[in-house]
Amino acid sequence: MTDLATLTVNGPVATLSMDRPEARNAMSLPLLDALHARLDEMPEGPHVLVLTGSGTSFCAGMDLKSVLGDESAPPKLLHSIAKLTTRLRTLPMVVVAKVNGAAVGGGCGLACACDVVVSHADAKLGFPEVDLGVCPAVVAPMLVRKIGAGPARVILLRGGLMSGTRAHEAGIVDELADSREDLDTLCNSVVERLASGGAHAIAATKALLTELDGSGDAELAARGADLSALVLATPEARDRLAAQFATR
Repeated sequence: MTDLATLTVNGPVATLSMDRPEARNAMSLPLLDALHARLDEMPEGPHVLVLTGSGTSFCAGMDLKSVLGDESAPPKLLHSIAKLTTRLRTLPMVVVAKVNGAAVGGGCGLACACDVVVSHADAKLGFPEVDLGVCPAVVAPMLVRKIGAGPARVILLRGGLMSGTRAHEAGIVDELADSREDLDTLCNSVVERLASGGAHAIAATKALLTELDGSGDAELAARGADLSALVLATPEARDRLAAQFATR
């Protein structure tokens, strides 16, 4: 079993952790493959899933270094991310994003695909894709459904990052701890409340809500991945990404 993602189960609660802390849990193909594999191994018992990242970051988004090194990588990465967001949305359990640190670009989109987002005031979240010459099409549908089309339009076109406090005000974060040190307590409280619900009732309610808002639309997610891949292949995107990494 790969160590890039781990799944633990404790009664009605499962925890899925992205374990690539040295890269701030950036989504490489091996990490994405590991996440999909762990979801394939999910037993029937849990009706709450906590998604989080090891180390001090939740997820730094798509592994952009691999994009620069292999022109065939972006479509594979983006379609795997699209599939992951729809899988999280259609799981028959409540999915809680425990955003312990930075949730950037696709990482923030991953959080938005979850049913509940818990974070802390000092976390950094956002969608800086346009700053890098990249199109956030693969995650845009989840943000639109999370906070509405108008607010999402402003956030995606403006780019940049925001604090956990600002993300809470914008509706991206649902439950906010005052500090990183308080996050565990808050998240445990949220998860305990959710886990007290009936498993069948939760599954039926989530399925209905997903049908009503259309967030399980795998075809739309795939079209977003195709559009993001096209933009990533442009000279503008590759030049901006190269310049970004040259300054690090």
